[in-house]
Amino acid sequence: LLTPDDVLQRSNASKTVDCDERHTAETFAVGDLPDELQDEDFESPKLGAFAYETCGSKFETFLGADESLAMRTVLSWTMYRPSESAWSEGARWYRCDAVGGGPNSATLLCLPDSTRGLLQEPDAVWLACVQGRSVSTAPRVPCSRRHTFRAVTTIKVGKPDDEYPGDAAVEERTRGFCSDSVAAWLGYPANYSFAYTWFTELDWEAGNRRSVCWARTDQ
Repeated sequence: LLTPDDVLQRSNASKTVDCDERHTAETFAVGDLPDELQDEDFESPKLGAFAYETCGSKFETFLGADESLAMRTVLSWTMYRPSESAWSEGARWYRCDAVGGGPNSATLLCLPDSTRGLLQEPDAVWLACVQGRSVSTAPRVPCSRRHTFRAVTTIKVGKPDDEYPGDAAVEERTRGFCSDSVAAWLGYPANYSFAYTWFTELDWEAGNRRSVCWARTDQ
């Protein structure tokens, strides 16, 4: 039973519950950190890159989603590592949890007994919308609830080996693509509104190369 505050932490020792009981998170992968990370500091940014690559890809596989859909769901993932004291004593494992929301959620959604395959045919309750004027400040809500914007597509703004092109370039690429993409999704209406979420150099260094396009709609 994790809380939004728990999602922000690097380690977690919450008491586990059976998956047929009320819960907001499900562990879907565990393992030992690779040899090249054994000597890293507890705060090393390389652990963030490992989390994005490992938990991110396993999250998609476990839920039955591609990368684009995984970025357009209210579900998220978090990676936990040993506590700082355990790390100093040599513990080097990781744990990936699927979570019913994120750190900006007011509350986390309760999950079904298992989230395995949940996004193969996603219900609106698991798709990401926002209720508010701005997609950057309003928390995500399930699209089954009242909303003003829906996440409809994503765009790749770079290749895996590309250097970060800068904030202005990423935003410009995102804005241009999302304008066309949202228009197509809405059926090319005469007037429409769209928004977009683009990510900074820190996310780029962790491995993210996508931005999210949002359509102004209550559907």
